[in-house]
Amino acid sequence: MVLVLHPYPPSLEQLTLRSSLSTTTSIVRSALSSRSADQLDVTPASEWHLPLRQDLAAPVPASMIRKDDNGLALGRSWTGHSQLEVNTSLRPTNEQSSMSPLSSSTLGSELCSSSDTEADEEPRRIFDVVPKLEEDENRVIEDIKRADSSDDADSKADGSSLPNSILQKKRGRPKKPQSHQSASQVKVTKGRSKTGCLTCRRRKKKCDEAKPCCLNCQKNAVVCEGYTPKQVWRSGKDRTTEVRRVSFTVPRGLPFLVDGIETDVDRRFLDHFVYKLSHLFTLHDASTNPFKDILLPMATQHKGLMHSLLALSGSHIVAEKPDPVFNERQDYHFAAAISTLRASIEAANEGAKEQEGGLIVEDPTVASTIVHCLICISQGTTKGEHRDHMNGARELLKLDRKSKNPEFQQFIWEFFMYHDVSNSLTSLDWRPVNYDDPSLPNFVFQATIQPQSGVVLGVIDGLYKYLKKITALRDNIRARKAANLQPVVLYEFLSEAVSIDAEIRAWEPKQEPETSRWLAAELYRQSTWVYLYRTIQASKPNPSLSAAVDAGLDCLRAIPRGESTQCILLMPLFILGCAAFEERQRPDIEIGFDNLQSYSNLGNIKPAKQIVRRVWDMMDAGDERSWDWETIMVDMGLDILVT
Repeated sequence: MVLVLHPYPPSLEQLTLRSSLSTTTSIVRSALSSRSADQLDVTPASEWHLPLRQDLAAPVPASMIRKDDNGLALGRSWTGHSQLEVNTSLRPTNEQSSMSPLSSSTLGSELCSSSDTEADEEPRRIFDVVPKLEEDENRVIEDIKRADSSDDADSKADGSSLPNSILQKKRGRPKKPQSHQSASQVKVTKGRSKTGCLTCRRRKKKCDEAKPCCLNCQKNAVVCEGYTPKQVWRSGKDRTTEVRRVSFTVPRGLPFLVDGIETDVDRRFLDHFVYKLSHLFTLHDASTNPFKDILLPMATQHKGLMHSLLALSGSHIVAEKPDPVFNERQDYHFAAAISTLRASIEAANEGAKEQEGGLIVEDPTVASTIVHCLICISQGTTKGEHRDHMNGARELLKLDRKSKNPEFQQFIWEFFMYHDVSNSLTSLDWRPVNYDDPSLPNFVFQATIQPQSGVVLGVIDGLYKYLKKITALRDNIRARKAANLQPVVLYEFLSEAVSIDAEIRAWEPKQEPETSRWLAAELYRQSTWVYLYRTIQASKPNPSLSAAVDAGLDCLRAIPRGESTQCILLMPLFILGCAAFEERQRPDIEIGFDNLQSYSNLGNIKPAKQIVRRVWDMMDAGDERSWDWETIMVDMGLDILVT
């Protein structure tokens, strides 16, 4: 008889097939080994309540037959069989069975009888027919056996018939044990490479990652697109630092607040103009300076005028302390100012042609021409470079134009007249504009403007008209001397001179007495009379002339050195110097030039001093031509403004 066990216990319905089979086999072995034959409760299969298997009559495959210790098969054929129920414990009551299906093991078995003689003669053997398990599952069975042996001992003590391993068995497939292979024998699965060239990755081909071009691309005659840059992992803190660093590398350029002021040197030029240079060309103090109150706001809206002012300031700084950086920047502003001035005049001419009207010139253009005259003064040019700008300003001012800013028109006319008349004192061919000409614009200085409010001396108070008349007399006398005509001074000339003398004597300064402006006005009055005397009388020492020069030097010495009136003293000092026949007067003249140089440091002071010294030399030599300093300047090759 052969006992065939079938793993159909009702208590293991929820287990998987493979786990159920291995567990059931272990239980049967444990039960058979621990129970004697008489303890086995064998029940005919007809009394079972389980469905019978109909395929057990078929022969069992050889791979499914268990063998004994000697390697002999426990059964060779399957001819007949019966069905048995093996109970490994006392039969539980119905109540216990319903409460705990795992409290007992109900197993289905089949008893097979063999018709072979060899089977009848052999002792009855009991064997199991179980499915073939994988190696790892066999290892699990061995572990369960060891656990069962320990559980049996506990079950005997507790009176339980089933091992605890059955009760504590977890559901699911058991885990595979860890492999005991060495690290060298473990096969490492390599994932998909992400470091190949871009071409191979796009074509989904294996890349040999050769540098700079992979061999796979070369072999297949395709263009290798190279490799993506290697990205190094960075922590969040490092990435934040990098983002901050990159944010500062973004271009941070801003437009210039004022056109023309672009560098630190330009800002230095602007500060120099505001705080120092603007005080050197006018009698006004800082609170009412027209260069700051009128020209500077205008320059912020006109790039050409701003270039002109910065070029003027730069030329003055370079004259005080030569510097290659300042000199280069000053040249840049001067060139830009000239270019802008020309473009503005050309645009005005084109506009006049299109509109078939008069030339319309804006205020900044007129102001730029005057500023360029001051640049020549500051630079100390000696070849008449100021003439072009003076001619331009004269032509623009002759136009019948009305400024939108009456204060600017008042300032620009006064400033131009001052330089126009002063230029005639040192030139043979420059003569002032005839401001009584009806063809000129009807411009009259406002009566409400007080003489002390003028930017310079001699214009508003009417003193400069005497200088114009004296210059006209000099031209007539010089012409008669050049023609060797006698007498040199005609009666008409003498009558005109006497009339001018009376007007000068009657002239009174309009400034407050005993002030620096009043002293400067008296100095202008004395120098104007000296200019008239040197034109009519012979060029030789005279007590009257010497007294007038002494009176002028007294006024010069009385003027404080730090006062703004120092800016207008060059012209009267030049005239007094050309009339200083006496040796004792010349040191004061020298000191006067030095004081002006230290105060303003304008470039035209030194050439003016050179001319005066040349006149002194001719005086000492008894040369009668010493009266004609205009001709002396031509012989010296000098053409300057003494303003």
